[in-house]
Amino acid sequence: MPPGADPETRAWASAAVRRFASATNLLVAARRFRIVGGDPRDTAALRSLLTGLGAREALAHEPVDQLWCVGSPEESTPVVEREADRPRGATLVVVDAGRHLPAVDEDAFGPVTIARPGVLRVPTTSDDVFLVSTGRESEDDPAAEARLRWARRSMPVSRAVAAELRDGGLLRGTRIGVAMFLEPKTAVLSLLLRDAGAEVVVYAHADETDDAVADVLRAAGLTVHASSTASLPEQKALALAMLETRPHILLDDGSHVIRLAHRERPDLLPTMLGAAEETTSGLRPLRTMAARGELGIPVVAVNDARTKTLFDNRYGTGQSTVFAVLDLLDRLPSGTHRVGPGGTAVVAGFGHVGEGVALVLTALGLRVTVAETDPVRALQALFAGYAVAPLAEAVQDADLVMSATGVADTIDLRALRSCPDGAVIAVAGGVDHEVALDDAGAAGAERVVVGPKAERLVFPGADGGPVVLDGGGCINITAAEGNPIEIMDLSFAAQLGAVRMLLERGDELDRAVVPIDPAVDEATARAALAAFGAPAAPPRPVAEHPADREPDVRTRRFGDPT
Repeated sequence: MPPGADPETRAWASAAVRRFASATNLLVAARRFRIVGGDPRDTAALRSLLTGLGAREALAHEPVDQLWCVGSPEESTPVVEREADRPRGATLVVVDAGRHLPAVDEDAFGPVTIARPGVLRVPTTSDDVFLVSTGRESEDDPAAEARLRWARRSMPVSRAVAAELRDGGLLRGTRIGVAMFLEPKTAVLSLLLRDAGAEVVVYAHADETDDAVADVLRAAGLTVHASSTASLPEQKALALAMLETRPHILLDDGSHVIRLAHRERPDLLPTMLGAAEETTSGLRPLRTMAARGELGIPVVAVNDARTKTLFDNRYGTGQSTVFAVLDLLDRLPSGTHRVGPGGTAVVAGFGHVGEGVALVLTALGLRVTVAETDPVRALQALFAGYAVAPLAEAVQDADLVMSATGVADTIDLRALRSCPDGAVIAVAGGVDHEVALDDAGAAGAERVVVGPKAERLVFPGADGGPVVLDGGGCINITAAEGNPIEIMDLSFAAQLGAVRMLLERGDELDRAVVPIDPAVDEATARAALAAFGAPAAPPRPVAEHPADREPDVRTRRFGDPT
């Protein structure tokens, strides 16, 4: 935020960008934007936030992806009409971010239709122009079919890879089990696999199931083993029922179903080509199993694909987790917590997720301290401009604490006791017990509900305590719609690349965690660059070099080769 931005202006800019993201589930980073009209102080705060999140203000001659309207409808209408003249398929999102009054006259563009809750389509202008108002609440109707259509249009990379699989006929006769957060983007992946020729079976944990989306997949003919109301025993039964269909390939998130297959149904492993795992926390136990000689199938480390971990973990998880936290806090009663513009935040862990969380918190105007046990990563955080301190020390003055490690008991009992009253604790990692709530309970702490998905942790003899969000669950999944669509487009393109690897070479791969083919990363990145309007440089031609000739080891630095 600009140094002169007052707290109210900061809060307005933060709320506007978060409401845009909530309504659209779209990414801010890497998008071109333009701001129309408005008070210079407002536009400066909004510009600072958008660029701090990784967006780029478009040059005068460039088309834009997002048109932020802050002034009057008279200022906005001609700019919208001009920007709407664009190639087919190039999406324009017009954001009415008027601070006090609407900045866009929706009636000026003719009849509108609902593209998804909170997003209006303007068909008389273009099939690719949409309106979002940051001052209006979204419709309550879950509109799952519309949400799937919206997600699909913003997943061009996955669509292209799936089309290659379809055209090559590789998936015919293949059964694929998808065990991921069941929301619109995962549903699109499942349908793309089905359309490419695979038989697809879906499982999801209860707290990661959107029942309306599950019903859409069932109506499309897919078998779905998921319910948001399932108990733990019922979830296990659902997962085993998915495994009972004998999938040839498993696509997993957290490796829970891969590990369940090894423990409960090892008889299925010889018939499987392998699996793909897309999370850091899921790969850790699989690597341990492989080291012990217990892994019975090859597992492609999709998480380690550069087009996954450098974007999903940093930009996607960073945006979606921090926004989910602040959206939850907006719904809590005044005085429940101490988080506000210009406050302090602690990020536990400085891997790719921690980098992204710290980046977003900083863009929103919070002062960030990083707590990292790896001295190299701690040094990296210091060079990135953050304060660095041990966790129990860092949290003593924190307004917000976010765990970004994916390691159990990161926010341990000592850290919980050190947090001031009203500090907020949330998880951007993704494993059970990342916040040591069981240890806190054993120490006598009481969990007092203070609002939706929020509990105050009160230790014996204390008048107050920190507020833990959503039981320490991975906040962007359990309390929001997951990562932005464009980010999951990259991750799912890598998943589809892993599927190709297993189809073509599964029998040759070691029963281990295997790296993804570098060609998958390159193809995914080139397709994504095109989708973001930034053409890739042509591949560098490989210099001819006879295979039987050794490279010249002589140096020319001192004259003739020696």
